[in-house]
This record gives sequence, C-alpha cells and structure tokens, in this order.
Amino acid sequence: EVQLVESGGGEVQIGGSLRLSCTCSGFTFGFWTIGWFRQAPGKEREGVAAVDTIDDTTFYDESVKGRFTISKDNAKNTVYLSMNNLEPEDTAVYYCAASVYFTSDRKEYDWWGQGTQVTVSS
Repeated sequence: EVQLVESGGGEVQIGGSLRLSCTCSGFTFGFWTIGWFRQAPGKEREGVAAVDTIDDTTFYDESVKGRFTISKDNAKNTVYLSMNNLEPEDTAVYYCAASVYFTSDRKEYDWWGQGTQVTVSS
C-alpha cells in the first residue's frame, strides 16, 4: 500500500520556523519526484517545492525562495520542508505528493498524503 505521511505542522509566530516531514512507503522512493503543496482556505492548492529523488534537482515557488528548503533522506524514505521566516500568508494545509515527472503541476501527482496544518500567527 502506497502511503505518504506528513508530520511537523503546528502554530508558530511570524518569523518562526517549522520543519515538515513526508515519510513515504509502498513504492520505490528513488524513482519519484516528491513535491510539497499547500492549500489555504478558499484558495487552490499550489506547489511550494519539489525534489527529484534521482538527481536532487529542486524547484521552489517564488513566494518561498530563500525561506524554504526541501531536502531528503534516502535511507529514511523521507523528504523534509524546512520553513524559516514564516509569514501569515504561509498559513495553509501542507501536503506532500509523488509524481513520476519533475513538475509543480498538481495534476501530475499520483499519490498524496493527508496533509498537516501550518498556522502562522502574530
């Protein structure tokens, strides 16, 4: 059974940091792109960052460049999203997902986690 399980969400103050984890199982971790997406209330789900687990190519949305870092631990089948200098606009449910393509297009992602809430408050 394919599973992607997110963890690490929570509530932080403006300027704070969080690290999200996405632990994958049920598929060969090293052949997929793992992406992080987020969805705020009333908004569409958007791509935040992605990493190609084959060659470590990364993608970042302009809104998070310089603040968020995506990384992976192949031994643990886990992808991380380190988020620094958080802003209220970062408040959303964060999801990780797997795709055979290196892309930020959510329609190309086959498997999804259940999401973890991130709330940035003043």
